[in-house]
Amino acid sequence: MNEILQHAILTAGAATVLLTIPGVLELLLVTSSVFRPRSLPNKCPDNGSRLVAVVPAHNEEALVGACVASILSSAQTGPCCEVIVVADNCTDGTAARALQAGARVLVREDSQRRGKGYALRFAFDHLMEEEFNGFLIVDADSVVSASFVEEIARSLFAGADAVQARYRVASPSDSLRKRLMEVALLAFNVVRPRGRDRWGISAGISGNGFALTRQTLLDVPYSAESIVEDLEYHLLLINRDKKVRFADRATVYGVMPDDANAQSSQRARWEGGRLRVARDWLPKLAKQIRHGKFAAAEPMLELLTLPLAYLATVSLFLCALPYGFFRWYGAAVLAILLTHVVSAIALGDECLKNLMSLLAAPFYVAWKVTTLVAVFRSSSRKTEWIRTQRRTGAI
Repeated sequence: MNEILQHAILTAGAATVLLTIPGVLELLLVTSSVFRPRSLPNKCPDNGSRLVAVVPAHNEEALVGACVASILSSAQTGPCCEVIVVADNCTDGTAARALQAGARVLVREDSQRRGKGYALRFAFDHLMEEEFNGFLIVDADSVVSASFVEEIARSLFAGADAVQARYRVASPSDSLRKRLMEVALLAFNVVRPRGRDRWGISAGISGNGFALTRQTLLDVPYSAESIVEDLEYHLLLINRDKKVRFADRATVYGVMPDDANAQSSQRARWEGGRLRVARDWLPKLAKQIRHGKFAAAEPMLELLTLPLAYLATVSLFLCALPYGFFRWYGAAVLAILLTHVVSAIALGDECLKNLMSLLAAPFYVAWKVTTLVAVFRSSSRKTEWIRTQRRTGAI
């Protein structure tokens, strides 16, 4: 091996190691504590508590009725909870279908400011005048578990600033791709927030199935407007020393697209949005850490963590390099990654089926890599609420 090639390989290997270190630390942190016991809140809301579930919806005529029905059903065994659907720039029968299902509807028309963040801000501005003291946010293409309202309320009224439920895939058995997405969401939306919660740090917001107290909205108005407004708002909460708790016994199930192109577009928008937020927020978080605000450290690690598919790809690259250190490090990263994923599977349902789906993981990783160009394109685009095409009657 000539000297130039050797230097190039060493440089590429060292750069790859540096790229993976934040993700390795993040996965070690959240996975190491995920099975630690935690005392559950047992305080029930008093009779004066007023909850409202806010459902932002853009052209969700086919799915919004099932969403509203599931929330109202969950509220029958828990505290009373009104459902408000925000029909945002809709051109279909979303508003009528929501009314028929038992929700109150707020209609929003604004062709210039389009997006879920704008819809939520519109709803909060209206509903804060009605003295609600707990706000639950559920996407219109989702259904909630029977215990959702009760478990969220327990955490909120036990003193939490904000609460995040489990966020999983509805009907993962529909296809192998959905099964793999279920595993990915178990890792991202269950293991990570649960692990953080066990360490006593903020669990994070997944964008669906979260809740805020009235005081939190007064202290930190919902001004996040990007395609990943949940991530952006969580960083605003961290900046104001607020903490999100994880409601492990409450679940929201989101309908994922069946079409491969729709899935690719959705993932590219999400990950592109995360990349854009990372560019904006990493300097701010670094500055906070320099000034002694160490609560910003874990969110910074999270922003620097590569998606699992990309982390697996670069780990395999390190294993292929002709140097012992890189090979051992790459193998160690793969072992941490596998432990993280298996822990996620253990916390879900149908563990054997989810475990067997990992046989197809190389194809899923290859598919994710093909979306990289679209991810970078999405990271530079203005926020736009694009409805992902899904199968009618998917819930």
